[in-house]
Amino acid sequence: MLAIVKIAGQQFKVKAGDSLYVPHLQGKTGDKVEFSEVLLTDNGGTVAAGTAVKAVVKAEIVKELVQGDKVIAFKMKRRKGFRKKHGHRTHYTQIQVTEIA
Repeated sequence: MLAIVKIAGQQFKVKAGDSLYVPHLQGKTGDKVEFSEVLLTDNGGTVAAGTAVKAVVKAEIVKELVQGDKVIAFKMKRRKGFRKKHGHRTHYTQIQVTEIA
């Protein structure tokens, strides 16, 4: 079974057993989470979309905090001596999809 689920404003295509990185979620390692905003399901060729979807994606948190790659925003104006450097690392949570019910 395949599902497209909306997690923190982003859409993810998931199957049972998939492991993926999503924007940071509250919880500890081993906690169970449910995502009820399922946009589309495909169950062996039977596709349900929109309000016809009555599925819930259940997952388990594998790692509660994973930092993404370092992103640097550097601004500079030539011949003016203006330089500004900002950087950040986005936080993610690694989850393992247990079932789509």
